[in-house]
Amino acid sequence: MQIKTASYVISSPTFDKCPKPSIPEYAFIGRSNVGKSSLINMLVKQKNLAKTSSTPGKTQLLNHFEIESSAKEKAPKEKWFLVDLPGYGYAKRSQSDRRRWEQMIDGYLRKRENLVKVFVLIDARHSPQNIDIEFVNQLDKWEVPFALVFTKADKEKPAVVARNVKAFLDKLKETWQFLPQSFVSSAEKNTGRDEILDFIQQNNELVKDKFSFPPRG
Repeated sequence: MQIKTASYVISSPTFDKCPKPSIPEYAFIGRSNVGKSSLINMLVKQKNLAKTSSTPGKTQLLNHFEIESSAKEKAPKEKWFLVDLPGYGYAKRSQSDRRRWEQMIDGYLRKRENLVKVFVLIDARHSPQNIDIEFVNQLDKWEVPFALVFTKADKEKPAVVARNVKAFLDKLKETWQFLPQSFVSSAEKNTGRDEILDFIQQNNELVKDKFSFPPRG
């Protein structure tokens, strides 16, 4: 997949305020400070499309970006939404903020009809965290299709990253028959970019009969 343009559309407080669900949509979510904004910027090759911050929990809304891409250089252009979701697990949030987050994310993940895939970001520097395991298990219960992206692979030795990724997947194997698609990434080194975009392209092909993919040509 080749990214042609990427532009901010809107930030919405609830799923019913999101743009019309007329094109495929891919959402990115993870624990606060997992490197989500950096990964998004790396995927679209823009430094400041998604706002990065040193303050965890900065993203509070459902942030839509419209992406125009093509499968290869002279292939027809296709449009799809990339959505930056608020991170989970930020301890300093108030109880009311956490409740609002839960309602917003619950509504979006379960009711957004054009949502094709959720990318759950996992920090590759750490051993499996219960909060991540619980979140992906919840997605499975809701039957929300998702893939895993292990981030910040450049921040730790390759052997440590490989061990942490294996430990996470082994943890899922304890209760899962089939494992989700997974990727290892580094925003600093562009690791995983082609693989993730190709995966999105493959999914776009699978749902092409459902969407018109404007514009064509």
